[in-house]
Amino acid sequence: MTSSALTKPQMRGLLAKRLRFHIVGAFTVSLGVAAFYKLAVAEPRKKAYADFYRNHDSMKDFSECK
Repeated sequence: MTSSALTKPQMRGLLAKRLRFHIVGAFTVSLGVAAFYKLAVAEPRKKAYADFYRNHDSMKDFSECK
């Protein structure tokens, strides 16, 4: 068994290679989460507020509180 049979591990540029991979992955995951939040939370919330204020009578609420 000679020492040339074993391959040397890659050390030069390893951090940059791994960071590039993880940054791309983190960017795609964050875009997916942002799109999910917009479609699952923000849009229904905006619709609920619009529906509430469409039929809302603030003077009626004021007179009830008074």
